[in-house]
Amino acid sequence: MFNDVAKKLETTIKTKLATGPQEIDILHWMGRAALEMIGQSGLGYTFDPLVEGATPHPFSEAAKAISPATSKLLFQREYLLPTLVKIGSPRFRRWVVDHLPWRNLHAIRDIVDTWDRTTVEIFEAKKQALSKGDVALVRQVDQAKDLMSILMKANMEASKEDRLPDKEVFVYRTFAFAATDTTSNALSRTLHLLALNPDAQERLREEVTQARKANDGDIPYDTLVALPFMDAVCRETLRLARQEIVLPLSTPIKGIDGREMDSILVPKNTKIFISILNTNRDPLVWGPDSLEWKPERWLAPLPEAVHDAHLPGIYSHLLTFLGGGRACIGFKFSQLEMKVVLSTLVSQFRFYLPEKEIIWQTTPITTPTIKGSPGRPQLPLKMELVNV
Repeated sequence: MFNDVAKKLETTIKTKLATGPQEIDILHWMGRAALEMIGQSGLGYTFDPLVEGATPHPFSEAAKAISPATSKLLFQREYLLPTLVKIGSPRFRRWVVDHLPWRNLHAIRDIVDTWDRTTVEIFEAKKQALSKGDVALVRQVDQAKDLMSILMKANMEASKEDRLPDKEVFVYRTFAFAATDTTSNALSRTLHLLALNPDAQERLREEVTQARKANDGDIPYDTLVALPFMDAVCRETLRLARQEIVLPLSTPIKGIDGREMDSILVPKNTKIFISILNTNRDPLVWGPDSLEWKPERWLAPLPEAVHDAHLPGIYSHLLTFLGGGRACIGFKFSQLEMKVVLSTLVSQFRFYLPEKEIIWQTTPITTPTIKGSPGRPQLPLKMELVNV
């Protein structure tokens, strides 16, 4: 299904470029493609035909709106929400939210309502058809590969005491946000970096093109994930792309009293912000070129300092996807999505920098904008067909 979405995106962009090279807002299309991939793989549902001028689905609009809406309530989320969610029943808290004259809070309420309403409608439609003995739909659910259908099938086959309530079967609906903005922004960042580094772009294109020719056009999963330079490009982008605020302690420091410390006493219930940005770019770990985008670093043995650091991340000695109990549950999903989309687009299109300067803003999710227009997320890149 990832390939199907990528091919739809390829067809639409080819149509836009039929009259010649032009600027295209890559962020816009990466966001739409990422949401369609999570829609098909997670819900077995199509939200976006990925064509120019299509009417946005309410679920899509809600997914795009959640990040700017929640960023306006950072203080309240950090210091008030942990206490407020313990007061009263859910029904009481909903009544309070509805009656507070607070526009930003109501915006988040409406987004959550849209997500909940859409996923419940999809779930109930499948459930009712199954209960009525719709043979075609029973076969469809039985053969489907999306997460909702797999969970529904497993839940129906489970014993009564092991069966989950419906609300737990589709609780993953909130994954849509995590799997949309983060991956689409990482893809946009990768294409921007490839436009900045045309030699790397050509090298990646050559690798993908050869793999396509060897497999009659469609690159199998095992071959795609094993492409060495593709993997290096993705790893290097994910090493540099995250911009969270961080405070690591990897070497001794001097305290305000002048004493050198190699450990810090952390009282119980202290909130800790892990330095993803500095950890992934630390020159003591990654070497003096740690701030440079160099995919080639992954094609040779990594410095011994990387291995000696024993970073707890679940991916490539990085904290991009965190680790432990808070590790990103969809990091494999994100990796595959990036490689499928990149292999499709890079093989068909060339990417160049626009005349305007691109600025990546440090927000909850690092976002590209045009210098002078910080309020609108966008990433216009000049594009042309590889084979005109």
